[in-house]
Amino acid sequence: MKNPVGPILRMGDQVEDVIQAIRDDNQDQQIEVIDRGSYVRVQGDKRVRVTQETLRLYLGADYEIRSFGTMMSSFVGRVVTTSDDIVWEKIKRDTPNGELVR
Repeated sequence: MKNPVGPILRMGDQVEDVIQAIRDDNQDQQIEVIDRGSYVRVQGDKRVRVTQETLRLYLGADYEIRSFGTMMSSFVGRVVTTSDDIVWEKIKRDTPNGELVR
Protein backbone atom coordinates (compact mmCIF):
# COMPACT_ATOMS: atom_id res chain seq x y z
CA MET A 1 0.00 0.00 0.00
CA LYS A 2 1.59 3.25 -1.15
CA ASN A 3 -0.28 5.82 1.01
CA PRO A 4 -1.80 3.97 3.99
CA VAL A 5 -4.26 5.87 6.19
CA GLY A 6 -6.74 4.76 8.82
CA PRO A 7 -7.39 4.09 12.49
CA ILE A 8 -5.37 2.11 15.00
CA LEU A 9 -7.89 0.39 17.26
CA ARG A 10 -7.52 -1.07 20.75
CA MET A 11 -8.51 -4.72 20.90
CA GLY A 12 -11.98 -5.21 22.34
CA ASP A 13 -15.36 -6.82 21.86
CA GLN A 14 -16.42 -4.48 19.04
CA VAL A 15 -13.25 -4.47 16.92
CA GLU A 16 -14.43 -7.06 14.37
CA ASP A 17 -17.73 -5.20 13.91
CA VAL A 18 -15.92 -1.89 13.40
CA ILE A 19 -13.58 -3.48 10.85
CA GLN A 20 -16.56 -4.84 8.93
CA ALA A 21 -18.25 -1.41 8.99
CA ILE A 22 -15.07 0.16 7.58
CA ARG A 23 -14.92 -2.49 4.86
CA ASP A 24 -18.58 -1.88 3.98
CA ASP A 25 -18.03 1.87 3.66
CA ASN A 26 -14.90 1.40 1.50
CA GLN A 27 -15.92 -1.28 -0.97
CA ASP A 28 -14.01 0.45 -3.76
CA GLN A 29 -10.65 -0.41 -2.20
CA GLN A 30 -8.76 -3.07 -0.30
CA ILE A 31 -8.84 -2.58 3.46
CA GLU A 32 -5.85 -4.13 5.18
CA VAL A 33 -5.99 -5.25 8.82
CA ILE A 34 -2.73 -5.75 10.69
CA ASP A 35 -3.14 -7.51 14.05
CA ARG A 36 -0.52 -6.45 16.59
CA GLY A 37 -1.98 -8.30 19.57
CA SER A 38 -3.16 -5.45 21.80
CA TYR A 39 -4.22 -3.31 18.82
CA VAL A 40 -5.08 -3.57 15.13
CA ARG A 41 -4.12 -1.22 12.35
CA VAL A 42 -6.91 -0.79 9.79
CA GLN A 43 -5.78 0.91 6.62
CA GLY A 44 -6.66 1.77 3.08
CA ASP A 45 -4.92 3.75 0.37
CA LYS A 46 -5.18 7.58 0.55
CA ARG A 47 -8.70 7.80 2.03
CA VAL A 48 -10.78 5.67 4.41
CA ARG A 49 -14.27 6.57 5.62
CA VAL A 50 -16.70 5.09 8.13
CA THR A 51 -20.22 6.39 8.68
CA GLN A 52 -22.35 6.48 11.79
CA GLU A 53 -25.10 4.75 9.81
CA THR A 54 -22.90 1.74 9.02
CA LEU A 55 -21.49 1.59 12.55
CA ARG A 56 -25.07 1.50 13.85
CA LEU A 57 -25.82 -1.52 11.66
CA TYR A 58 -23.11 -3.45 13.50
CA LEU A 59 -23.04 -1.84 16.96
CA GLY A 60 -26.68 -0.96 17.56
CA ALA A 61 -29.12 1.79 16.61
CA ASP A 62 -28.12 4.01 19.52
CA TYR A 63 -24.36 4.03 18.69
CA GLU A 64 -22.95 7.56 18.50
CA ILE A 65 -19.95 8.18 16.28
CA ARG A 66 -18.35 10.32 18.98
CA SER A 67 -17.89 7.06 20.93
CA PHE A 68 -15.47 5.85 18.25
CA GLY A 69 -12.63 7.81 19.84
CA THR A 70 -12.64 5.56 22.90
CA MET A 71 -11.50 2.56 20.83
CA MET A 72 -9.11 4.48 18.55
CA SER A 73 -5.70 4.72 20.18
CA SER A 74 -4.11 6.48 17.21
CA PHE A 75 -4.42 6.93 13.46
CA VAL A 76 -2.38 7.45 10.32
CA GLY A 77 -3.12 10.43 8.07
CA ARG A 78 -5.33 13.42 8.69
CA VAL A 79 -8.61 12.71 10.43
CA VAL A 80 -11.80 14.70 9.83
CA THR A 81 -14.82 13.96 12.02
CA THR A 82 -18.39 15.11 11.64
CA SER A 83 -21.59 14.01 13.32
CA ASP A 84 -22.16 11.60 10.39
CA ASP A 85 -18.74 10.14 9.57
CA ILE A 86 -15.02 9.90 10.19
CA VAL A 87 -12.56 10.23 7.31
CA TRP A 88 -8.85 9.48 7.37
CA GLU A 89 -6.96 10.87 4.40
CA LYS A 90 -3.47 11.36 3.11
CA ILE A 91 -1.87 14.48 4.54
CA LYS A 92 -1.51 17.26 2.00
CA ARG A 93 2.06 18.35 1.31
CA ASP A 94 3.44 21.40 -0.41
CA THR A 95 5.32 20.73 -3.64
CA PRO A 96 8.46 22.68 -4.59
CA ASN A 97 6.37 25.00 -6.81
CA GLY A 98 4.01 25.83 -3.91
CA GLU A 99 1.04 23.69 -4.98
CA LEU A 100 -0.82 21.55 -2.47
CA VAL A 101 -1.16 17.89 -3.38
CA ARG A 102 -3.32 15.11 -1.98
